[in-house]
Amino acid sequence: MPEIAASVRRMWDDDGASRKLGMELHEAADGRARLSMPVTDDMVNGHGMCHGGYLFLLADSAFACACNSPGPVTVAAAADIVFVASAMTGDVLEAVATERVAFGRSGVYDVTVTRPRDGQVIAEFRGRSRTLRSS
Repeated sequence: MPEIAASVRRMWDDDGASRKLGMELHEAADGRARLSMPVTDDMVNGHGMCHGGYLFLLADSAFACACNSPGPVTVAAAADIVFVASAMTGDVLEAVATERVAFGRSGVYDVTVTRPRDGQVIAEFRGRSRTLRSS
């Protein structure tokens, strides 16, 4: 059974934004996380495609789970995304986040958003994290 770190479980339970969009947390441990999200009618733009902001939010949520899986509270310092293909209503998307490097209080994470039914890459995201100092 996939593991979910206790630090991520606490954060996820308080993350109404991600859960309200139908995201599901499948695993989050050891600098890695996997989430999924269905694309609903409310998420499409004027071209009938999933709005890029929702794709960013899915990737960012996976990034947050991955970088918080070691335990200390960690936040985004910066992030960018490349949109590769379109997603449509009814698609279920998956975001897999992986730690690339951690150094001091900083880290770099890559997130790939795919459509699992056909393996299509939808977006590539890179996030830079910063662990907060305890007070």
